[in-house]
Amino acid sequence: MSDFVVGLTGGIGSGKSTVAELFVEFGAVLVDTDAIAHELTGPGGAAMPALRAEFGAAIAGADGALDRAAMRQRVFADPAARERLEAILHPLIRRLSDERCRAACSPYVILAVPLLVESGAYRERCDRIVVVDCPESLQIQRVMTRNGLSAAEVEAIMAAQASRQQRLAVADDVVLNDADFSRLRDQVQELHRKYLLLLAEIPKASC
Repeated sequence: MSDFVVGLTGGIGSGKSTVAELFVEFGAVLVDTDAIAHELTGPGGAAMPALRAEFGAAIAGADGALDRAAMRQRVFADPAARERLEAILHPLIRRLSDERCRAACSPYVILAVPLLVESGAYRERCDRIVVVDCPESLQIQRVMTRNGLSAAEVEAIMAAQASRQQRLAVADDVVLNDADFSRLRDQVQELHRKYLLLLAEIPKASC
């Protein structure tokens, strides 16, 4: 069981997933709130009955999973619908992520939260916050290449997220992802060693 939680966040295209995978390589357990959200809204997902009751059967595809594209369009156009969606999903995501953090058998847990800054409440749940950072121009370039979006579409997504400055303001540690992979790996390894040192004086429960 791990009582030391490292929150991991960053803007779209910053490289959060790559950094999370590196922490796992060094021995951390990953609890990914985005993956939990997909689990909850997949076929047979625990959130689907409440979502269908709130938004109607049309929000589910033929396989029973949430039609994420349709829902995304709906909440983008209607802030009240976004609030209703979040009121259903966020408590479930929080409960599951808390359970998985407590159950993790590793020195520390990486709690990956794409919207950590925006949600606010995660600050109190994390012993450290790591922000994956890169220049905004690089974010745009990466997402255009990865997702086939236009620059304007990527900029619209970024505008709906916390700014680079807001993320850096809450960071205890920063991973700068603007160079090659070896440099990125070195930074994560350095943080891994730092967290093990911080943990050295903390009694650990047996798994």
